[in-house]
Amino acid sequence: MRFSEEVCERLGNYVYRLIDPRNGETFYVGKGRNNRVFDHAAGVADLTDDDSQTLGSKLDRIRAIKNAGLEVLHVIHRHEIPEAAIFEVEAALIDAYPGLTNIQGGHASSDRGPMNHAEIVDKYSLPTFPSIPKHRLVLININKLDDRFDRRAIYNLVRYCWRISRLRAENAQYVLAVIRGVVVGAFEAERWMAATADNFPDIPYADGSEAHRLGFVGRDAPKEIWDLYVGARGKRITAPELKHVQNPVRFWNC
Repeated sequence: MRFSEEVCERLGNYVYRLIDPRNGETFYVGKGRNNRVFDHAAGVADLTDDDSQTLGSKLDRIRAIKNAGLEVLHVIHRHEIPEAAIFEVEAALIDAYPGLTNIQGGHASSDRGPMNHAEIVDKYSLPTFPSIPKHRLVLININKLDDRFDRRAIYNLVRYCWRISRLRAENAQYVLAVIRGVVVGAFEAERWMAATADNFPDIPYADGSEAHRLGFVGRDAPKEIWDLYVGARGKRITAPELKHVQNPVRFWNC
């Protein structure tokens, strides 16, 4: 199945879902033009994918479907989308389907994605994060934090594991944990290491499959640093150059 040239021209930009026919689960959300949806459903590798792990997870799911003698289902969710809106439409759909093989959230997902009322109030009423921090920082966006006052939980989420430059990470003085545009933790990394079970024996899901990524062991930042960047309930990021978009890792001065 392919779209004709006439249909492609009328479709314009679109956002689509890939669906596993074995359980009806949506496993990937993407944006495209022309016949991209059919290429992805057929498992044709797309080298424009941002993350090799994203590509691998998606292809593994597609192969499993085909090995079961089935075909990937797909839905064009919205078409004729203006260029300026395509990322927002894709992000909204990614946020709506948990458990996708998309490794990263959609455009501005961490800053304007799903929030409860308390998170929205915090986003617009908490003290602001310094617009020009004086330290070398790596800001890492984390998700699924149940209690933003649980420092141990924040530390475990932010330390493991990331597709990150070792050189730049080791040059950073502090690692900051960010959720929904709010800095909720500040830590000193003592050592960055490959994300393996040997290096992280206390991480139950460290099975070696993400050894190409890095994690760190460390400790809470000194009180004066925590107060500066986190404060009592977190500090909201307002400077555009410090906000996360699609990449969960953001560097400052390193």
